Amino acid sequence: MRLWSLHPCYLDSRGIVALWREALLAQKVLLGKTKGYGHHPQLQRFKSHSRPVPAIAAYLRAVCEEAGKRNYHFDAAKIGRKKTAGKMAVTRGQLRYEFEWLLKKLEKRDRGAYARLKEIKNIKQHPSFRVVPGPVASWEKGG
Repeated sequence: MRLWSLHPCYLDSRGIVALWREALLAQKVLLGKTKGYGHHPQLQRFKSHSRPVPAIAAYLRAVCEEAGKRNYHFDAAKIGRKKTAGKMAVTRGQLRYEFEWLLKKLEKRDRGAYARLKEIKNIKQHPSFRVVPGPVASWEKGG
């Protein structure tokens, strides 16, 4: 499971579809509707949010919005209705780590996307996050 801290505009078609599926799974976990993935490290920041279910709903809405800009038809009815207050923190180090990881994936599977993104220096975060100084997150396996 990868719940990107990066803005979904950076993801290729495979990436945004995978993110949608994985974030829907995360929503099920947070709602207690599945037993799997309950302790997955990617869920830590949502679980530590004061309102985890609305936080994942806000996350999903941003993914759905980006998909709509690409004329994809993700079912927004699958997203929880509750609104969230406040953004989660993501460190600059985590954002850079994820961007480099994405570039490695794109270099192999989507050379066009890789070419468009490889020179980006100011990485945009997913709208559910605010950027703070710091290293790669402690929950990140490779971090």
